[in-house]
Amino acid sequence: MNYTVVCVGKLKERFWTEACAEYVKRLGAYAKIKVCEVADVDPARAGGVDGARAKEGQAILAAIAPRSHVILLAIDGKQRSSEDFSAHLDDLALRGKSDLTFVIGGSDGVSPEVRARANETFSFGPITLPHNLARVVLLEQLYRACKISRGEPYHK
Repeated sequence: MNYTVVCVGKLKERFWTEACAEYVKRLGAYAKIKVCEVADVDPARAGGVDGARAKEGQAILAAIAPRSHVILLAIDGKQRSSEDFSAHLDDLALRGKSDLTFVIGGSDGVSPEVRARANETFSFGPITLPHNLARVVLLEQLYRACKISRGEPYHK
């Protein structure tokens, strides 16, 4: 599998970068993983929130491979348990979708064009997570899904 995680904004604090780096390292034993950060845009410099979303959206779309299956993280997306998430990723692979891109939008969401490009949406539940934490949780869940898929032990 090839996983790409496209995120708006850079990780600034060391604890976030270290947590992400640890899961990227662990995932490397199971899949190719790439994290692509696109710049967050200040709405005051982009003519408002819609302008910022549009500029971020252009950068997000540019980071997505043309044939990639896109999963947008969104609060209104489909919720899955870790086991269901693992089974879903396995099912996508069986259907020939081995290039997956996960999108974590900016603090004001994503543009309609990014939402339209998404093949599906995924949610960690009705809570709001800071984008840095959402990135860590996504990477951890991808790692957990790989472990589940292979029947390997992992803490519960």
